[in-house]
Amino acid sequence: MGKLKNLNELNNIVKKWREKGKKVVFANGCFDILHVGHIRYLKEAKELGDLLIVAINSDSSAKKLKGDGRPVTPENERAEIVAAIEYVDYVTLFNEPNVSNLLLTLKPDIHAKGTDYTEDSVPEADTVRAYGGRVAITGDKKERSSTEIIKKLNKPQTNTDFKNQKERRLNETTDYTD
Repeated sequence: MGKLKNLNELNNIVKKWREKGKKVVFANGCFDILHVGHIRYLKEAKELGDLLIVAINSDSSAKKLKGDGRPVTPENERAEIVAAIEYVDYVTLFNEPNVSNLLLTLKPDIHAKGTDYTEDSVPEADTVRAYGGRVAITGDKKERSSTEIIKKLNKPQTNTDFKNQKERRLNETTDYTD
């Protein structure tokens, strides 16, 4: 996969972009079950600069963060899915509990995080500020999460749920015959 890079490769790429005077943005997350909140987060992050690098928690890192049964989607598939998003320039995987090491190595101009954080509550905020970068909160209001999607999928369906789904499908169907 052309967008998937290791830290050394990314460091060389960032240096070349900096020589051109370009602004580097860094985002990260598990991206276990991709949803529109992820897309809006990454889209707004990309709008802050010229190059968007996305770090994805490895399977072991995601499991430590989210618990047993997670991630649902393996790291190589999550990386491929995120790399397919048009706003994303490069993707990397990381095993650590946070991205401080990546930030200290790459020193992106902006570290973008989702709206479940504030600029002061981002775990790596002090790291970013120490090298002269800034933290930015991007995306829409935190109304979606992979965890909530998983809970909804695991919730037993009732007869009422099935009836409502059937009615919705019938209402959405249009008869094109004369």
